[in-house]
Amino acid sequence: MKAILYREYGPPDVLRLEEVEPPRPADDEVLLRVRAASVNPMDWHFMRGTPYFIRLMLGVGRPKKPRLGADVAGIVESVGSKVTQFKRGDEVFGTTRGAFADFASGPETTLLPKPGNVTFEQAAAATVAGGTALQALRKGEVGPGRKVLVNGAAGGVGTFAVQIARSFGAEVTGVCSTRNVEMVHSIGADRVIDYTREDFTKSGERFDVFIDNVGNHSLSECRRILNPGGRYFQIGGSPGDWSGGLGRVFAAPLISLSGNRKLSAFLAKPNKAHWAGLADLLESGQVKSVI
Repeated sequence: MKAILYREYGPPDVLRLEEVEPPRPADDEVLLRVRAASVNPMDWHFMRGTPYFIRLMLGVGRPKKPRLGADVAGIVESVGSKVTQFKRGDEVFGTTRGAFADFASGPETTLLPKPGNVTFEQAAAATVAGGTALQALRKGEVGPGRKVLVNGAAGGVGTFAVQIARSFGAEVTGVCSTRNVEMVHSIGADRVIDYTREDFTKSGERFDVFIDNVGNHSLSECRRILNPGGRYFQIGGSPGDWSGGLGRVFAAPLISLSGNRKLSAFLAKPNKAHWAGLADLLESGQVKSVI
């Protein structure tokens, strides 16, 4: 089969299309014929091997596992002996190992049935970004009457956070660049702030939940715009080859020690128990993948 591999760290030219053996699923795994896959910042970090500390996990000199890709949608080709929820021919989406290939395998616990009215491309773009947004908003106890701010509202997690928060009945403000203002409005944001024209940390407005996909303001500025009892979630890291935003990860809980506003980094859990409801939101049309 064909697969995208990277045998060294670096820019996109390290990627190669190669012929490799198809993966063999373990007893609790599913083998998929890949119909669509999507790219996440995680794939970019793995390809670059940055921040550098992740090479302790991936391989210090070169990647130990040279296949990339997690988000996937496809058709079940075969299942392991212990798989009970899927059978050959089922259409599914979720996460696997090495999704940038003709075939990919992964545990059945990381896959969901694909809604019939959702394309493979839309499904493949939903899992990591949509699941992250869904879990963060649930942890923030978002519901009717809550005010939610999404910084980076035009990105993967951002577009899902705007739509899911609206489906939960929240009042949503999105922050994005000029070219994306109309799009963020169209997916349900009550208000959109163009960051090239306005600094949301100086508007005087306060929020109950702040989903920060960018990390371009200091934690003290972010804390200042939270209502009492408000929650701030840093999604992913900040740019940087060495730390990748680890300073913010450690500083957030320390800043939270005083007062009743809580700041924290957020890492989603990649399994169907934590994605519960995502397929329903896609099938109902309340949420869609913005491609």
